[in-house]
Amino acid sequence: MKKVGALLTAVLSVSLLAGCASDLSGNTYSRDEARKVQYVSFGIVESVTPVVIEGRTNSPLGGAAGAVVGGIAGSEIGGGKGQSIASVLGAVAGGIVGNKIEESATRAQGQEVTVRLENGELISVVQEVKNGQFFRPGDRIRVLDSQGSTRLAY
Repeated sequence: MKKVGALLTAVLSVSLLAGCASDLSGNTYSRDEARKVQYVSFGIVESVTPVVIEGRTNSPLGGAAGAVVGGIAGSEIGGGKGQSIASVLGAVAGGIVGNKIEESATRAQGQEVTVRLENGELISVVQEVKNGQFFRPGDRIRVLDSQGSTRLAY
């Protein structure tokens, strides 16, 4: 029963970690971005193309949590050396599955927005869509640029 509780805790940990995805929309700022100068331009949206922003695969969290779950599950199988082998195989398989779960959970709907700036320059920016709110051709928007990071906002 103790192992079942540990297994349940590990599964919940994977679920919670999946929810820690960073937000790539235009209206969410990290703590490091607060109080930094952003250069503002204005433009008109020329076109919008829906895109998918791939999920995070460079974090060790999903794989580690999956390995814990897999190792605990594997330790329930067999006895002696068989149990040890099952634990290792469970941990490896759990790590792979954990990475896949994290990638899937952090995948996001995005939009590629082509904007004609007031100076005539044409730019394209990809950012996450929040609450199904896509920009539309003809929208007048702000283009915020700070140290190579660009976001679009109304």
